[in-house]
Amino acid sequence: MSTKETTAYVSLKRIASVDFFRGFTMFMLMGDATGLFSHLRHVEGSSFIHFLGTQLEHHEWHGLYFWDLIQPFFMFIVGVAIPFAVANRLKKGATEKSLIRHALKRSLLLLFFGWGLYCIDAGRIVFRFQNVLAQLAVTYLVAFLLRNRSYAFQIVFTLVILVLIDLAYRFFPVEGFNHPWEPYRNLGAWVNNKIEGVDRTSIWATLNAVSTTAHTVWGVLCGKILMSSKTAKQKTGIMIISGLAALLIGYSLDLLNITPIIKKIATTSFVFVSGGYAILALCFSYWLIDLKKKFAKGSEFFIIVGMNCIFIYLLFSVGGAELLNRIFVPFTSLLFSWAGELSTAIVTSLCTWAALWYLCYWLYKNRIFIKI
Repeated sequence: MSTKETTAYVSLKRIASVDFFRGFTMFMLMGDATGLFSHLRHVEGSSFIHFLGTQLEHHEWHGLYFWDLIQPFFMFIVGVAIPFAVANRLKKGATEKSLIRHALKRSLLLLFFGWGLYCIDAGRIVFRFQNVLAQLAVTYLVAFLLRNRSYAFQIVFTLVILVLIDLAYRFFPVEGFNHPWEPYRNLGAWVNNKIEGVDRTSIWATLNAVSTTAHTVWGVLCGKILMSSKTAKQKTGIMIISGLAALLIGYSLDLLNITPIIKKIATTSFVFVSGGYAILALCFSYWLIDLKKKFAKGSEFFIIVGMNCIFIYLLFSVGGAELLNRIFVPFTSLLFSWAGELSTAIVTSLCTWAALWYLCYWLYKNRIFIKI
């Protein structure tokens, strides 16, 4: 381990809240894959369930629902884990050259899997890169390469790319796509069309990988803070101030009509707001689980999922959840048909969610950890 990293990282002790955060995020993605959240939006007679269902979907365009935070949470926690993973590899004798090779390999695999998922879904070769794995291929590599830079450098770097992408959306001279905050008429849509060769392919922008790099880099910074020699009070204080500052900047940009909060093109205001929530969520998890030693048993439920997060994501993305749904349907239809079609679908989704979790548990229990 280099002298710089030895002084910066005084403890390699595993921090449970990091594993919990990653596991909770992936557990929610598993739930979405089962179709459960979609079913909740069709429940009538309960304003709470309707509200819950609404929060568990992406906002149509300008605005923010809880579900819009899940992908930023995942990209953020990947960054948090980088300092821990690097320190452990260095402790085992890895060299800087081998670390870079590993990071490049991982980045290429993420890009391949992210692209491959679209090909599987389409049944043919298509060039699309909007999903979380494809974006992580970019943000992970950038965050890894910047990990040893100073806190100030990394913060300034993310601020610069956020300003530049905001200016690009406003002023990049592309005829027909010079309406920065309108769907299909912005720079992100133009880039999509150029990559995919088809007009109006997706409202989600491949260009999001640029702005959301901030999420992963901010994750690295938080990971370094958690591993540092600072006191617990100092660590939580820094994260609280940082999270609140990001929320203030993001919501101010939106409320002052400077830059609207739009997840589908990852506007600067969206990145600040979602990044702020991610930092505060990590801080709360750290305070509750690692400092107060509360929720130990409950956190283990989610930690189990986080141990094989990329594998389980790929599994349900290629149809694993749909297959389990089809397996459970005959049984849930037999036992719950009296409750109605929607109730039966909800029970089926819950069974699928439980089965996916049990698969994670089986892998965890047998010490099988599938990583890339």
